[in-house]
Amino acid sequence: MKKVFCFVLLTTAFCCSVYASDIPSPSLDTNPCMDVIVTRTTPLLSFKKNSDSITKFEIHLDRQKNFNSPELRKYILKTTEGKVAGLQIPNDNPLQDNSRWWWRVRTITGNKVGDWAVSRFFIDTASDDNYSGLQRIIPLSVKAGSGSNPEYLIDYSDAGLNSQWRAAPPGPQNEWIELDLGKPTPVSRIWMLSDFGQPDGWPTDFYWQMSNDGAYWKKVAGGIVKKSDSYRIIKDIPEQKARFWRLTITKYRGYAPALNEIMLFTPSQPEIPNIPDTPYIIVIGNQRNGFTFTRLSQRIEELASGAKVLQIPFWKANMEMIKNLPHKPAAIILSGNNADYNKLPMFEYNGEYEIIREADIPIFGICAGCQMHAFAHGYTRVHSMGWSDISAMQTPEERTRINKKINDQIFENTPEPFIAPEVHGWAIYSLPENYEIVAASDYIQAIRRKDKMRYGVQFHPEIKESYNQAESILRLFLAWALKE
Repeated sequence: MKKVFCFVLLTTAFCCSVYASDIPSPSLDTNPCMDVIVTRTTPLLSFKKNSDSITKFEIHLDRQKNFNSPELRKYILKTTEGKVAGLQIPNDNPLQDNSRWWWRVRTITGNKVGDWAVSRFFIDTASDDNYSGLQRIIPLSVKAGSGSNPEYLIDYSDAGLNSQWRAAPPGPQNEWIELDLGKPTPVSRIWMLSDFGQPDGWPTDFYWQMSNDGAYWKKVAGGIVKKSDSYRIIKDIPEQKARFWRLTITKYRGYAPALNEIMLFTPSQPEIPNIPDTPYIIVIGNQRNGFTFTRLSQRIEELASGAKVLQIPFWKANMEMIKNLPHKPAAIILSGNNADYNKLPMFEYNGEYEIIREADIPIFGICAGCQMHAFAHGYTRVHSMGWSDISAMQTPEERTRINKKINDQIFENTPEPFIAPEVHGWAIYSLPENYEIVAASDYIQAIRRKDKMRYGVQFHPEIKESYNQAESILRLFLAWALKE
């Protein structure tokens, strides 16, 4: 792995620096992006450099948005290879848990400095320790007081994260959105997503109401929000039961309120699925809609002769479900996902994290499934590469060469180096304890856990392509798992 993250404490002031507006500011839209929940007090703060000529970066962190408190931290980070740089908070000086942190970065080239790029995140190290106890509710229908395409609000596919409902301009003073759940259903958490790219349309003041007949409405206890300044809102409320739920927006930014997604959650354990009587493999679908990015289940049944596949969505996977299965699967395969993590309610993956950490079952992660191994031990261990590695769009000469770093039998039938289908723009940049790199290119391509049968690969060994030299990796893993 070529990228090395290094930092030194800032001990001198830049009294001779000259402000230069032509120096590009970094982009803080990778990880942690604005308002995500960080699950380690020593996160890796990464950002896109936006220029190859930059020599170093100045980074500030503070509990106050004005960066003037006694808790202010200052760092200088030397530039590294690649399009993304990162500051690793040292273990001997962690950030305070259960607190919001502001951070800003600017570029330095010679004696010139650029504008600050500013963002913030919240640290909650316990937030991913266990399954959230929540299941998503799929509404029967949605309607709005004005505007077009309110159905986009309950499109829980990957594409739905970018589609948007907007009220008819100029926005009415009290715009409303109404969800019909089909029957009275307990709700204890509300998720709302606006446009990440810019604040136009963000609701700032709003309240929720509920009804069982769609005629008589009462306000939801704990459902009032004022002066919100974020594109993503997680609102926990006391558990309340109703069929109809109505959002009323009273203030917003821009010319008319707009939202990309609304999701309600009910307290629940996932049901125990019907499992095959024969040897079987669980595939956890990590796409937003619970499916897989490729024809993964079909390929597994082709590669593991005689084994059946049981596919379940990621939000219905947790250790309680695994423990209650009549008999265990031979293996668990974690699929890819083509959505941006900064637009997702990441607490839905908590059950999958439990399985990765605790299950006594062989596990193999592909693409995002590989990244889940790292996410299970800290959110910021994974971030954008600043570019997308898509082998189908490349000439044979351009395709990434993957080098083996450890003599592992899982690679015994692959050449050195080897080529495999790639479809991703994110990768692991910081490994948890007990994991090690098995293969790499300019970034981590394959990992394994030292004390359990756990593998993750960033590429796609399951994709049928003439240039795929890694199919045998998945085939071998399945053969090993079925023999155990």
